[in-house]
Amino acid sequence: MTREAVFAYAKEQFGTEPEHLWANDPGAAVLRHAGSRKWYALVMEVRRERLGLPGVGCVWVMDVKCDPALVGALRTHAGFLPAYHMNKDRWVSLLLDGAVGCAEGLQLLDMSYALAAPKLKKASRKANTDKQATEGTGNEKSNCDR
Repeated sequence: MTREAVFAYAKEQFGTEPEHLWANDPGAAVLRHAGSRKWYALVMEVRRERLGLPGVGCVWVMDVKCDPALVGALRTHAGFLPAYHMNKDRWVSLLLDGAVGCAEGLQLLDMSYALAAPKLKKASRKANTDKQATEGTGNEKSNCDR
């Protein structure tokens, strides 16, 4: 998976354009959820030694937000590292050098986008719960359906 593939997918799937926030690192970009304005991905080039990787030079990585229960499991697989410059309990770095398959990387991008979505306000959650309690979930069968 390449950074270009990530950006193309984000544009097609979520209507998100990369934002280049740092003048001293014009290649680095964030992907931001339109509804919450929260980041759901950070794509940047990092020196290999900063990531604890062998060799010299730099490698492209993508940081994505994950369920904390998933972060530890992912980091046991090749191509996944503790998140660089992000909360290591909730974010993970993926190498964009082919070590992580495209389908797996894009699935994690989808998850990260969902985790960055705006949260319902407490009053809205209560209204939804009350509505379901009085109206049901819509999955109930009527006597005519049995």
